[in-house]
Amino acid sequence: MSKYKLFLLRHGEGAWNKENRFCSWVDQKLSENGVVEAQECGRLLKEQGYQFDQVFTSILSRSIQTAWLVLEAMGHEWVPVTKSWRLNERHYGALIGLNRAEMALNHGEEQVKLWRRSYDITPPPIDESHPYYAEIYNDRRYSTCDVPKEELPKRESLKEVLDRLLPYWNDVIVPVIKSGQTVLISAHGNSCRALLKHLEDISETDIVNVTLPTGVPVLLELDEDLRPVKPRQLLGDQAKIEAAIKKVEDQGKANAQNK
Repeated sequence: MSKYKLFLLRHGEGAWNKENRFCSWVDQKLSENGVVEAQECGRLLKEQGYQFDQVFTSILSRSIQTAWLVLEAMGHEWVPVTKSWRLNERHYGALIGLNRAEMALNHGEEQVKLWRRSYDITPPPIDESHPYYAEIYNDRRYSTCDVPKEELPKRESLKEVLDRLLPYWNDVIVPVIKSGQTVLISAHGNSCRALLKHLEDISETDIVNVTLPTGVPVLLELDEDLRPVKPRQLLGDQAKIEAAIKKVEDQGKANAQNK
């Protein structure tokens, strides 16, 4: 029997989503379309009668901006928003800034799919010669983390995303849910996928095929042990959601450049 409701949300489309580039820890704002996605998400949630008691985001602007827009559309700007680097997008290392479709041409679609979607394969690490290294690691937000800046990741597999996310989930978010509050996690494709893998006990093989489109809320109904009592629900127009999922899956294909 369902005791708790948890909502996961991949942020609205960012500027680099639109350009089909690995954004990762580079701080990008939402695109114009991403703003609309977040606002429409908030209106949908309001129309369906949902309310949040607490919202959790990463410390990346696109995640925070999405949460703000959703709450504004719901008329719930007062709801507390808590931010943590542990909900950040997966760190794509040396791949940051590269175009997925161009990489598929150079390395093959299967290799790009492994880098993007696999569970335990890590991309090459970022180093100080990378054009975005200084922008990321000199950013003041990373001096606020609960680990020293030098211990922050330089690349991550999805497994490593889950490893750094779980302590925050268990120590901070779980007690809030178990107190009876309804939580929205406004985060990223891979931090949401990592949490789904944990909650739904998805296999390392099957997680490769789990795709979350931008701006689509995911409802999880959980029992007292925070295990799902029914399949996850992607809320909204199902035909549009299927088209959005296909668009995400096509991003790693060699012919995706002009889609």
